[in-house]
Amino acid sequence: MLSILAEASSSLFFPPEQSTFAGEVDGLFDFIYYLSAFFFVAIVAVMVYFVLRYHRRQGHVEQASASHNEVLEITWSVIPSILVGFIFFFGFTKYLDMREPPEDAYEIVVTASQWTWDFKYPNGATSNELHIPVGQPVRFVLQATDVLHSFYIPAFRIKMDCVPQRYTSTWVIAKDITGEGATNETHTPYDLFCAEYCGKDHSRMITKVYVHNQADFDVWLEAAANYLEGIPPEQGGEMAFKKKGCAGCHSVTGDASAKFAGPPLNGQWGTPRNVIARGSSSPESVVMDENYVRESVREPNAKVVVGRNPVMPMFDPQRLKDEEITAIIAYLKSLK
Repeated sequence: MLSILAEASSSLFFPPEQSTFAGEVDGLFDFIYYLSAFFFVAIVAVMVYFVLRYHRRQGHVEQASASHNEVLEITWSVIPSILVGFIFFFGFTKYLDMREPPEDAYEIVVTASQWTWDFKYPNGATSNELHIPVGQPVRFVLQATDVLHSFYIPAFRIKMDCVPQRYTSTWVIAKDITGEGATNETHTPYDLFCAEYCGKDHSRMITKVYVHNQADFDVWLEAAANYLEGIPPEQGGEMAFKKKGCAGCHSVTGDASAKFAGPPLNGQWGTPRNVIARGSSSPESVVMDENYVRESVREPNAKVVVGRNPVMPMFDPQRLKDEEITAIIAYLKSLK
């Protein structure tokens, strides 16, 4: 029954089912939906009939009401109990399946920050877009650096909170490969949202999910781990700047509007900046140089630019390597 209902679900309420358990999730949802719709119509219809049939009429003397009907009482108790038991059984068993990944699942560490995603793979590669192999169980180890976020991929029907100072997890097996970055394309990349309001730019905390066949995934993984090799420092720095989510908070075109949480960075190299140091209430002037950039990345609240809020997340060496900082510095020097 669930599989039959699931065939229509993606066209009615959800995007196409792209994980192995999405069909059963949709089937249970549709069963509850149509069951609720059936009883809503039935109850309203009976209510309308009773209103029309038994409304007070001039000269009519009402009959004594029945005070007890065992058959009716058993019927309206047993049937809903069976339906609720059915919903609980399939919902709970599917929940257990979604909570327990296979032992050989490929593991990706997901770090949520205001307002970016960072994905780290076993070989040390990182990305701000999610890449996974098709047909293989993938476990996501989730964490947050600042506030509560929620990891949500509608096409996979998975959602799990990313909680500060603790780990949570979820897993999936993708059914089909996507287009960009994979051969034999069948689908466009899937959306990945933050489903928990996490601050001013919550609505911009969106990225893409790419599903590759195994061979293409291995190629992408190796390239992602060594993306700075063989390219000029400025080009590598621009890639790191975008890859690590810096472009979401800092303009490189001079835009100083409120849509960017941080100050613009173009044309700023070697110029003085008014900042407030940690523990001080008075502004001071510092020069934007290599040490200033490194300190801002490793200890973002050490010196906060006047007029800006201290919302930049800390990038430790696990999230941003020293060679990536060096490349970003080369990129910032080149900005006019």
